[in-house]
Amino acid sequence: MTTQLLIYESAVPVSNQRHAKWSVEVGADYAFSRSVNAVPLMAVEFLPAATEYAIVFAAEGDNLLPAAILGVRGKENLYLSADNKWQAKYIPAFVRRYPFVFSSSNDGTTFTLCIDEAFAGFNQQGRGQRLIADDGKPTPYTDNVLNFLREYQAQFVRTQSFCKKLKELNLLEPMQAQITTPSGERVSLTGFLGIDRKKLRALSGEALASLAVNDDLESIYLHLYSMRNFDDVKNRFLTLRSAEAQAAPVAEPSPEPVGKGGKSGAKQPAKA
Repeated sequence: MTTQLLIYESAVPVSNQRHAKWSVEVGADYAFSRSVNAVPLMAVEFLPAATEYAIVFAAEGDNLLPAAILGVRGKENLYLSADNKWQAKYIPAFVRRYPFVFSSSNDGTTFTLCIDEAFAGFNQQGRGQRLIADDGKPTPYTDNVLNFLREYQAQFVRTQSFCKKLKELNLLEPMQAQITTPSGERVSLTGFLGIDRKKLRALSGEALASLAVNDDLESIYLHLYSMRNFDDVKNRFLTLRSAEAQAAPVAEPSPEPVGKGGKSGAKQPAKA
């Protein structure tokens, strides 16, 4: 869930030699995100995201990053309609930056703009926006993409600092969400962390003040507020399961074995 290349299949560096004749047509089709049930979220996104998504924290080794929950089953995005439209007002920046992404050098000091060549809108027919101008330089569109990704990277660093502070203060606890369908099916979502309210209340005044200085305390309360959106995730899931159940073919009842002298289950008259 925390992998940066979560929705990318074939990300390669953008170059004049390789992409001089290529264009990108970005629309409202988010089919590329259909198989993800959570995406990374930057701390600066908590305010617009907290009204529509459950914001949790996901750990992978020593790395910790916030994430917006999109579904309860693996490879299932409940915020995507059947025709691949996003079903929420706010779309996470991780999704909006696709098909572009930065790749970094081993020392993390150099970043290269890459594009997922598997993206359906990546074309040589001139649809959308060109990547490279006739003079071999990036187009204004590509420059805007670069600016967006630079800001995303800056917010990523800021978010890492926020998560590091949460770990240092030992505020995170494992959490899970469980849903029971009307048919009795139980589905559990595990593997994520949340802030423990008791631990937060037990912090010293000095610790709380350090969190308030750079808006970390606001981000904490936005995370806690967002937990109410698990109800929305549950409702989306139950609606989907109901639709799946209605669409499933009805199995024909197996014919019962026929007894001697008549239909199954029919009592035969006693012989005199």
